[in-house]
Amino acid sequence: MVTAERLDLTLLCDDEGNSVRITVLGPLQGVAGGLSAEIVVDTPFVAGRVALSLWRSRLNSWAEALDRLEAGEDIAWLHVQRGPSLYIHLNGERGCPEVVVEDDLVSMTTVRVPIDLPDAWIATHRELLAAVLEAWDGHLSQE
Repeated sequence: MVTAERLDLTLLCDDEGNSVRITVLGPLQGVAGGLSAEIVVDTPFVAGRVALSLWRSRLNSWAEALDRLEAGEDIAWLHVQRGPSLYIHLNGERGCPEVVVEDDLVSMTTVRVPIDLPDAWIATHRELLAAVLEAWDGHLSQE
């Protein structure tokens, strides 16, 4: 049974008030097997949000991105598809990880957020992904 509860797919945040979050909002209107989500950036300097559509293939590619991050590689998630892109640089310009959200299609805006992530953040994100897949498995198309 599909739940109407919002679920975070990502929650990248630190004690300085910087965060980048992707929240699954529910079924994507008019598109079978898709999910509506949003990327929310919130810092003491800038705040914004952008809509994001998710399918099983995008969630699978997020799992692969987590594998690459765990192996010490930077990632670019959704960068070749329509809609916003998310980049994570493990060693950003300020000596901590850096999250870049790029919305070339709609707002033509890029936001770069340094985030001092806790040690277990990748494991936490695997748990968030598993919770999203469990809650929405029956709704998601197989592609």
